[in-house]
Amino acid sequence: MTFNRVVCGKLSWFIQAGGSMPSLIMDIALSGERLQAIYGGRANRVLLRSRDGRRVNLPAHHLRPFIGHDGVHGTFRLDFSEDGRLLALQRLA
Repeated sequence: MTFNRVVCGKLSWFIQAGGSMPSLIMDIALSGERLQAIYGGRANRVLLRSRDGRRVNLPAHHLRPFIGHDGVHGTFRLDFSEDGRLLALQRLA
């Protein structure tokens, strides 16, 4: 069985060669106040944890399409290319 190592920033994991596109599921709950701190220039990245315990250091601008009046809340899937580039961030619920 052959595996490829996938690296995205500080995140790395192994996927089976020829397998499907790597993805992570995460529950995000960021308050409006927290987002103001992020977009107010005090931070430009958000440290998140996936359901399986992996940490993701995500550039905050990827969350902009999902901001509501109370912040960003929901279950999301992050899809990555085989070389670790973020391809999509999709709200699942």
